[in-house]
Amino acid sequence: MKSSPWIVVLLCVVLLGYACAPKAQDAPPPEPIPPAPQLLAAAKDAEDFVPLFKEDLSNAIMEEGGWTFVDGVLESQGKGDIWTRERYGDFILDLEFKCAEDTNSGVFIRCADLDQWLHTAIEVQVLQPNDKYPNNKWHCGAIFDVLAPYKQMVRQPGEWNHYTIIAKDNMIYVMLNGEQVIGMDLDQWTEPHKNPDGTKNKFKYAYKDLVREGHVGLQYHGQPIAFRNLRIKQL
Repeated sequence: MKSSPWIVVLLCVVLLGYACAPKAQDAPPPEPIPPAPQLLAAAKDAEDFVPLFKEDLSNAIMEEGGWTFVDGVLESQGKGDIWTRERYGDFILDLEFKCAEDTNSGVFIRCADLDQWLHTAIEVQVLQPNDKYPNNKWHCGAIFDVLAPYKQMVRQPGEWNHYTIIAKDNMIYVMLNGEQVIGMDLDQWTEPHKNPDGTKNKFKYAYKDLVREGHVGLQYHGQPIAFRNLRIKQL
C-alpha cells in the first residue's frame, strides 16, 4: 500500500520542527537576580580590598614556576592552576583577565578540597568564544556547566576584561565588563548532575550542599591566560 503524499509531508514537517526546536542548553538564560544595594556599594568602595596574591606568590599553592608576576601581570607558565592558601567564604573578588584567541580558563571560588577541585569548587568561566564550546553554559561569564551568562560581554582577544564576583551566603553574583551576567541562588541546585532547567551537569554534588568557603583559584587550561589587579574583600 502506498503512503499518502500528505502523510509524508506531515511527517517531514514534524521531524523538521523537532530538529529546529531550541535545546535546553541553548535556551535564553534567565534574567539574573540583582545583588543588594549594599553589596554593590561595597564592590565600588576600595576600602578593605587586599591583593589576592603577593608579588612573590608566597601565599599561593602551585607547581614551582607555574605562574609569575611580570610588571604587575600574573601569567601562567604552563604548569597547572594556582590557588590561594587562605580560604574565603563571603567576599568580593575583583580582577582583570586577558585571553588569546582560543583561551579557555576559569576563576574557581570556595574550593573545599584541592584534591577534588572539579567537584568542590564553583567555576566562573573564562573563555574567548570559539566553535568548540557551543553550550551557552560554557560561555564566558557562566557558572561553568551550571548557569549561562545573561549576556555575552567578553571583549576581543588581547583586550583586558573586568570581573567582579560576589559570594554571599547562598548567592553568587558575577559582573563582566560592567554588566551583571549571573545572579545565582545555590539553593536552587538540589540534585547532583542536574540543573534546575532540567539539563545535566558534570558535578557529583548538588551545589546546594557545597561547603560555602574555600580556596580561590585561577585555571591554566592549556592556552595563554593573564590576570592583573587581583584583589579581594572579605564580607
